[in-house]
Formats: sequence, structure tokens, C-alpha cells
Amino acid sequence: MLRVLHVGCAKERVVGRSELFPAGKWVETRLDIDPSVKPDVVASMTDMSPVPDASCHAVYSSHNLEHLFPHELQQALTEFLRVLDPGGFLFARVPDLQLASAAIAKGRADEPLYESANGPITPLDIVYGHRRSIAKGKVYMAHRNGFVFDSFGGALEAAGFVGIQVVREHYDLVGLGFKEFRRDTGPRLRQAVPKAAAPKAAAAL
Repeated sequence: MLRVLHVGCAKERVVGRSELFPAGKWVETRLDIDPSVKPDVVASMTDMSPVPDASCHAVYSSHNLEHLFPHELQQALTEFLRVLDPGGFLFARVPDLQLASAAIAKGRADEPLYESANGPITPLDIVYGHRRSIAKGKVYMAHRNGFVFDSFGGALEAAGFVGIQVVREHYDLVGLGFKEFRRDTGPRLRQAVPKAAAPKAAAAL
């Protein structure tokens, strides 16, 4: 069985909800800083010391990296790389600031762009974090960092990932990077990443 570390899992699971991580082939270790979501590992993505070196074949991170301060970003990506085995991969999703900025420039700053599990998402929510959730005291929903196409790929490269691909999907950037090398059986991103059964479970081939 292959192991995927689901970083910032909240209450979600990815195995069995994404074609990239089919049930029966993958087992999932859920990591979150919030013990109330009952993760397997309680830890910050900038210090995942409870997870041994080279113990995972994949790291899955959806809408987490934008919550870090810029100086923390490389700490987290270095941790992702550390826990991967040689040939293992990172599959990560972040908001696309370029598309959000384009909508703001058109005067659509507070116009809902799409619906999420937390309600409608506007361009300003993409930039600053989901403001309705933040107003309710969920300050961890604030965005402290942001990405455009080139900067996301550049951050993965700076951390030491190889075989990097970045594609746009809806209002997100989806990145794929490997540790040391890409296995022949390793996934590749499609130009358009299909939606999966759950909001945090995108897919690749």
C-alpha cells in the first residue's frame, strides 16, 4: 500500500475521493494543527517532526500554503520534501491571485465567483481569506501569502522539487512536484484538472 500524507486535512479525506488516490491502493495519514478535527497527527505544516523522513509516497495539500507568512512557505515545502520517499510527489492546490486580481480590476471585487462549502467566494476572499469565516472568529482562515502562476512553480523549485508542473483549474493553481525523480508510474497533470467528489480532492493522471 502507498501512503499519502494529507496536510491541513480539516474534516476531509482524500483517499477514495480522488482518482489520484484510489481506495485499496493508498492509505491516508491526516495531519492538521487543529485537534478538534481528529487528525492522525496534530502538527503544523512548518514542523511535521512527528512524521518520519521518507515515510510517504505522496503529500496532498489543498488551500493551506496561502495561510502561511511568506517566510514560512519554504519551511513548509522543505518539510513536505523531507517526508517524501525518493520519487514521491507533492500535489498542492492554492488560490490563483492573478485571476482574482483580474476580476477586481473589472470592478467585481465583492461579486461571488463561485460557491464553496463555506458559502460564496468573492475575489477579495481569494486575496484575504474567507471574510465571513474570519468575522466569526476563525482567524486561521486569513491569507498571509499568495501565488501567481510563476511564483507557485518557482516556490516548488526553490524548495528542491523536480519535474514540476503547474496548471490552472477554475480559480486555483494546481502544482505537482517530485522528490529527486519522477517514477515512470508517477502522475502528470492534465491541462484541466477534473473536479472530484469532494471540494478538497482534485485529481491528476
